[in-house]
Amino acid sequence: MKRKDVLNLLSQKDFECDILVVGGGASGLGAAVDAASRGYKVVLCEQHDFAKGTSSRSTKLVHGGVRYLQQGNLHLVVEALRERGRLRLNAPHLVRDMRFIIGAYRWWERIFYSIGLSFYDILAGRLGLGRSLPMMAESVRVELPGLKKKGLRGGVVYHDGQFDDARLAITLMLTAQDHGANCINYFKVNSLLKSNNNRVCGVKAQDKLSGKEYDIKSKVVINATGVFVDGLIRMDDPNASKKVSPSQGVHLVVDQKFLSSDSALMIPKTKDGRVLFGVPWHGKVVLGTTDTPMNSYSLEPKALEEEVNFILDQAGQYLELKPTRKDVLSVFAGLRPLATVEKKKGCKTKEISRSHKIYCSDSGLLTITGGKWTTYREMSEEIVNMVIKKGFLKARKCVTKNMKLHGYLKDVNREKWNYVYGTDVEGINEIISQNNEYGKLLHSQYSFTQAQVIWAARKEMAQTVEDVLARRVRALFLDARAAIQMAPKVAELLAVELGKTQEWQEEQIAEFDELAKNYILHS
Repeated sequence: MKRKDVLNLLSQKDFECDILVVGGGASGLGAAVDAASRGYKVVLCEQHDFAKGTSSRSTKLVHGGVRYLQQGNLHLVVEALRERGRLRLNAPHLVRDMRFIIGAYRWWERIFYSIGLSFYDILAGRLGLGRSLPMMAESVRVELPGLKKKGLRGGVVYHDGQFDDARLAITLMLTAQDHGANCINYFKVNSLLKSNNNRVCGVKAQDKLSGKEYDIKSKVVINATGVFVDGLIRMDDPNASKKVSPSQGVHLVVDQKFLSSDSALMIPKTKDGRVLFGVPWHGKVVLGTTDTPMNSYSLEPKALEEEVNFILDQAGQYLELKPTRKDVLSVFAGLRPLATVEKKKGCKTKEISRSHKIYCSDSGLLTITGGKWTTYREMSEEIVNMVIKKGFLKARKCVTKNMKLHGYLKDVNREKWNYVYGTDVEGINEIISQNNEYGKLLHSQYSFTQAQVIWAARKEMAQTVEDVLARRVRALFLDARAAIQMAPKVAELLAVELGKTQEWQEEQIAEFDELAKNYILHS
């Protein structure tokens, strides 16, 4: 369904949905998929673009959480490992098994990590991806040439999932649409509608592209706005307590030469007690992450100098070729919406549980916060079950555990980037067959084509140059300077598809250039 069709539906005076989801990140899109696939009438509103915030800024891992295992949080690990396996089966075009290697530099490390990771495998059960095994030093050197060789005594290999977060978000939006949901971006909720008995019965929202306001009635409203949940909660109750403690995670993207491998690197303990990853991703390597408590919220959080320096320093201690600032192709920051807990004195955000929490206010507003990408499906099932439990809607069974996501393709050729589209690649190829010009590349060093821009506008609700280069194709996150060079052509193609002017094109290019500067490190 096109964006204008959703707007026409929402403008009908007698329109009412069963569930209105506010927030187009992992939690919100997951809730929309779960509810729509049960047969409920669903609307999802996102104030910017789908996955604009935290949900496009992860470490690109679908994992049980080795660190949570170290902390003894077995419930969270088991839950995540189970969901990791399901997501791998339901979206093989987006999630794959990846080998992770831990280098052992002290005599006891290989034994210690082998035992711990074998327990990790046991917890995964039949949904496991592969066995954890000790490795001899020579095998580690062959498989992970980029790892520091001096003092290497061996290593351990284990398996986890790797994925493309923003592409999964777009896939969930399309999956929700496939099941009848109406999803719309650039549609900001400004206030809640309430009945005479003070029950939440909808929202007042504004289309940010036209300025037009809408009143949308709904039997249930779900607040899934990530780090912004407290804002919506206070629209309901100005005196409500804070529900989110945001923590910033920063990632650096560098050339593949720093690992020279299809396997990933896991550093089990950095100087701040976190793990650090080096993960192959679309021909590059993602290094991260940090865990910095933040008091402010932003749609475009910026990496702090100390975070950048920390990652470069820690990665440099384990890589044969040490990355420097000039090697960073893109730097991005995301804010984790950690569920607020009563913290002990001196408690760090890395110690706050990543488990999700669901709240229901006296007026019936449901809020979900916390959690992570890996467990999005289970979180979604739980909040829709809560809708039923509270008596807001008639019970219908969840069907997402084994439900294939949009574009499902079992046998995936990962040589070309377009594998992330699954079966939709046929539609992109059809666009090229109709006009060979659309088969041309946006940049000589990357495989993104003009047809993918057309597809993004026609089928994936992309409205801006940023939507395309940041989240439909991942150019901004892979190489910010190259993305700037792609922007003029993307603006030109979008202008034709969306019926925009030359002035709009120039504004889009200028806005994207300004945005992309935040993804570039300067020496």
